[in-house]
Amino acid sequence: MTKSAVRNLFEMMEFPKEGVFSKVLVKGEASNHTLMCLAKGTDISEHTSTREASVTVLKGKGTFVLNGKRIKMAPGVFIFMPKNTPHSLKASEDSAILLSLSGKD
Repeated sequence: MTKSAVRNLFEMMEFPKEGVFSKVLVKGEASNHTLMCLAKGTDISEHTSTREASVTVLKGKGTFVLNGKRIKMAPGVFIFMPKNTPHSLKASEDSAILLSLSGKD
């Protein structure tokens, strides 16, 4: 059984000089929630996940590409991805997202 958790995501944000800083918030039996902080200019190349996923943009701007469709990243944007959907992103400024995976591999 997964324990309850309360986190202040804004206090947990740490922006690296380059690349990605990630911190697992909760890892449950059927879900996983991770705070990801991306340095300006960071690219995450196209990939897929064997689980359903959602991304909530908390801070920053960039471009998220979901199944070939370009989506402007900005605080408050929510993106849902069915499993096995190709996606990538590029942070045009320091950015933070909440990545949530659900279901089992």
